[in-house]
Formats: sequence, C-alpha cells, structure tokens
Amino acid sequence: MTLATDATGPDPDITTARRVLQRFVLPADRDLDVVPLYVDTEPTVLDADKESIGSSRVAKNMNRAALRQSISTGTALHPDAILDRRRLRIDGGDRISSGTYFNGFAAGYWRRWTVVSEVTLAIDVSGAGATVTVYRSMANGRSQRVDSATTTGAEVNHFEFDLSLTPFVDGGWYWFDIVAGDDDVVIEEAAWLADVPADRVEPGSVTVGITTMNRPDFCAKLVGQIGGDEDVKALLDEVLVMEQGNQLVTGSEFFPAAEASLDGKLRVIVQGNIGGSGGFARAQFETLKAGVSKYVLFLDDDIVAEPESILRAVTFGDLARRPSIVGGHMFSLFSKARLHSYGEIINRYRFWWMSPVTVETDWDFGARNLRSSRWLHRRIDVDFNPWFMCLIPMEIVREIGLSLPLFIKWDDSEYGVRAQAAGYPTVTMPGVAVWHVPWTDKNDALDWQAYFHQRNRFVAALLHSPFPHGGRMVRESFNHQLKHLLAMQYSTVELRHLALEDALAGPDQLHDDLPTKLGQVRELRKQFSDARLEADPDAFPPPRREKPRKKDMDSEIPGRASQLLSAVKGSVRQFRGTRRLSRDFPESVVPAMDARWFRLATLDSAVVSMPDGTSAAFYQRDPELFRDLLRRTVEIHERLYREWPTLAQTYRDQLGEITSTQRWEKTFAASMGDSR
Repeated sequence: MTLATDATGPDPDITTARRVLQRFVLPADRDLDVVPLYVDTEPTVLDADKESIGSSRVAKNMNRAALRQSISTGTALHPDAILDRRRLRIDGGDRISSGTYFNGFAAGYWRRWTVVSEVTLAIDVSGAGATVTVYRSMANGRSQRVDSATTTGAEVNHFEFDLSLTPFVDGGWYWFDIVAGDDDVVIEEAAWLADVPADRVEPGSVTVGITTMNRPDFCAKLVGQIGGDEDVKALLDEVLVMEQGNQLVTGSEFFPAAEASLDGKLRVIVQGNIGGSGGFARAQFETLKAGVSKYVLFLDDDIVAEPESILRAVTFGDLARRPSIVGGHMFSLFSKARLHSYGEIINRYRFWWMSPVTVETDWDFGARNLRSSRWLHRRIDVDFNPWFMCLIPMEIVREIGLSLPLFIKWDDSEYGVRAQAAGYPTVTMPGVAVWHVPWTDKNDALDWQAYFHQRNRFVAALLHSPFPHGGRMVRESFNHQLKHLLAMQYSTVELRHLALEDALAGPDQLHDDLPTKLGQVRELRKQFSDARLEADPDAFPPPRREKPRKKDMDSEIPGRASQLLSAVKGSVRQFRGTRRLSRDFPESVVPAMDARWFRLATLDSAVVSMPDGTSAAFYQRDPELFRDLLRRTVEIHERLYREWPTLAQTYRDQLGEITSTQRWEKTFAASMGDSR
C-alpha cells in the first residue's frame, strides 16, 4: 500500500492500492472495418481552430464541409499484425498510434468525474530500437509531447510513465505512439493504472438486463459474447433476459453455447410484451429484490458489444466522485467506424433530445482520426444516456425508483433527467461503446412509434419542464401536426392526437396501457392509406397526371421564407378539390430522402418509400379529412396549453407511485395475461 495524497500533502489515514483503469485492447475478430477505432496508422492533420475561422457564416460552412472530408492516406494495418486481444506487432520502420477511440485515455472525463488525480501508463514492448512516446491533448485538440523511452534489447522492455490529470479540466486525452526501429517490435501489454482508495480497489458486481422481443439469434450471440469474456464474467452476479416475444431466445441454435458460457448465471424471464421500459424496469426490480449487485447494466438485444467496455464502465462507476450513471456510445452496425452521437442532452425549452452544439453527429473515424478532430477533445457533459448500453448504480434506483411505464421512447432520457434532479450525473464515457442499428435508418417518427414519441415526450416534459406551459412544446407540436397534414401523413397525425389525449388523461392509466396500447395503435393506423406499406414495387399503379409539372421537384432544401410560403399554399389547397387522376394514380414516386412536407404539399397523391428501404406507401390528399384533423389539432393543443400547470403538478405528485416496485410488480403479473 502507498499513502494517498491530495493538494495539501499526504493523508496518513487513507491507504491506496493500484487499480487498472483501462487496458490496451485490439479487435477480437481482426475486423479491418473497426481497426481505426483501436490502432491508428494515419498522421495527424488537425482541423482549423474556430478563432482562425472567424464569425463569417461562409467560412464556417466551408470549414464544416472540410471537416467531413476524408484525410485518410490509405495506410492500413495488416490483420496478421494483431497477434491476440492484447498484443500487436509493428513492422520495422513503421509507426502506430494508440490515440484512438478505444485505446486513447480520455483524461478529461477522469479528471472531472472521478477521484483519480494521477495515472500511470505501464507498457511492455519486446524488440530493440523502438521508441515509445507519450502525448497529451488540450481541450482544443492541440497535442503536446509529454515523455518518451527507447527499448534497448530484443527482450521485453517495461516502461512506466507517471501522468498528472491536473491540466484536463475542460477535456483532453493521453495516448502513446510507437515507432519501430530496424526490427519488428511487439506491444506485449499496455494499461492505464492509478492508485485509488483501498475501499475502491475491488470492482462492484453487476446484474446485466437484456430486453428482447423476436430477436433470438441476435440476443443469444450477445449473451455468448458476455459469457465468453472471463474478466467480464467475473463481475457478473446474473444475466437476466426479459423475453417478451414469441420467437424465443431459448430456441436459437446459439443459445445452448451461450447459456453454458455463463456457468449458471443466466436467467430467462418470460413476461408479456410491455416494451423496453417494462423489460428494463424488470431488470431493476429483480436486481433490487436480489440485493446483491452494486449495478444494473442495460443492454439492447440487437447490439454487438465490445466486452472491454463493460469492464471500463464498472471501473469508472466504482471511482466516480458520487454515484453516477455511466453510459456508452453507439457505433453503426453497418458502417462500424461511424459514431452515431457523442452525447445526448435535453433542450429544456423544447424538451427535445439532441446532441450538444459542439458535437458532430455520424462521425466517421475511418475518414478523420481522433487526433485530427478538435471537437473530440473537448469534454462533453450529458443529461442522459440511451439504454442500448447504460450502467446504473443500484443506490440511484433505490432513491429515485424504477423506469417510467412508457413502453418505448423517452424512458431512458426521463430517467437521466430524474437522476440529475436528484444530484446524480450521467457520464457518456469515451472508450465505452457498442455497435447497433443506427436510429437514422429507422422510420419511427412516422410509423406506430410516432404515438410513443409524442405521448412520452409530453409525459417527460410534464414531469420535468421548468416552464409553466412547457416552453415551446405545445407550439412546436402544433407546427409538426400541420407539416404532417400537408404531407398527407394522416395516420401519423391521428396517432399524435391519441398520444396527446392520453397524456391529458393523466398518469393513472400509464401502467394499465402497457400491455394493450400497442395493439390499439396498430389497429388505428390500418384505417389510413399512408400506413399501408407494400414491399412489392408493382403493388402500386404507375405515376400519371393530366398535366405534367412545369418543372421537376427540387431536391434541395428551401430557405425559411420558401418553406413558409409552401405552408400557406399547401393550406389554401385544402379548400380545393383533388385532381381527378390522383384518386387512382400517384402523381409522383418520392424517395424517402426527398419526402419532406414542403414537397409533398404540392401533390395530390404520391408513392413514398420508407427510410429503411424495405417498402412504400400510397399517399392521397383528402381535403375533408385534412380540415377535420386540423380542427381537432387546434382544439387539443389549446386545451393542453390551458391545462398544463395543473396537469404537470398531477404527474409530479404521482411520480413516486408509478415508478415504485409495488406498482411495477402488479404490472409484471398482469402482463402475463397477454403473454404466450
């Protein structure tokens, strides 16, 4: 043991011990698509600083465009260089950098959120003539050389570099580069270590909760990934799979091996389909009831995990200054070096989730590496972390309760805001991530999920908005309704009406609606042609109109004034009849990427494809239905604005009851009446 020290000198009453914070890791399957996330062979080409760009909008736009351009030189790591999960060969004369997403050390996050004040990089390198250089970056992305050492013989050379976290208050990373000499060298092992209080040396144990519905192979493979990593398995008390479908995970060909890998720590819980919030609430409930685990870890069933991320999340949680929710990032399952978002916040005035203004979404690490991207070096503070991967201390669950009964959407974001209000932060931690189908490839703003987006957003805002009438929410919702109406998306408008009516009904019915609302929503959608999807292109008649358009539809996004004019013209058209042929033929075929309201507002009918590329629907303008839905939209939004203060108080008064273990236990039991 060594003495702990602080700013005033050593404290003789506090003993410390060394703990591994983060290990150097390589892709288990040698997948070249993900190598840029682990090891970088490219040089640093730092993008322009905002001070040099100035305030010119043209200059800013040009810089944003340049930022997205690939700077890759085409150099690549040969897969044979990856010797195993921890060992990497570097050919003579070559240089590699660990300044990457998974192997850089995000010093700014450790500085801000944990008790760690100094770290040690310990690295073993075999082979003569190799130079190990340690670098650090500032929050503005500029890098500085910190220290270096050179191997002296072919045997294993061990180096340790003691590194302070003091200058990382706004962000910044540590990493190391290695340049091989005349001979090949091997990174045998590398890790970031710290002396921590002795009572924080042993890792907290975890219960993993996976909610699944009709993804048996995906889910079974994920369970196998968890059980296949001995270090992760050592942390586990239990892995819970909440089975809510009729294609059971236990029926997957991959399940027997996955179950065996966990040595009796797997439990499959069958319950009715009460959504993601019902599944994750069950994981919280079961973990509370067992009373053993320090954490519950939520994982989606359709992810591919980096098992090392679980170790890192637990370590960060153990060393956090106060109990903290620790979340991971999401990379695309289809383009594995692309990061969906680097952090999520809630704009309280709009009460809408979004990335902070300093974040670039859909970032391709294969095109521009970490060391070349200024924005990635600034620490990003968040309000919540989505539940595709999220570690929650049970201390927080005991104080603030379980998830809201929302089925899907906004359960994770509301929980983060609720925890934040109770003094518990959320940290989305670089180097902690999964691969997942990106949200941008889904159609959840228009299909049956539109109901849950609308209702749950308003429920969350009624609980937490600091504004007397919800800020901009009511006005923004009305504007969205008008856009959907002009775009002939009548099913979406009707679902959003139902959502607001249910929000106005108060919190009493939220639990009771969990097993039945999805069926009601789907039945309601069937009444509208824009919701009847066809996968066969020949299911629709060919486009035809009596008079051809004077000019083709413009695929460019118009300015604000042009959009306002489109809204006025589109609204006036609703008092005119429809063109005769539009009842039987689409006037145009509109790809999903062009299906914006200001384009669809000029048509009387159209075949519109869906964002996932699997199907299309036949939209038809109905002036009478438009006017009826518009009337109801005005009425319900006027009522919502008027009743907001009283309704918000009702939700807040009942929050403790609807998130309690007692109320959820009744819902779990009732859901079985809807199960197989």
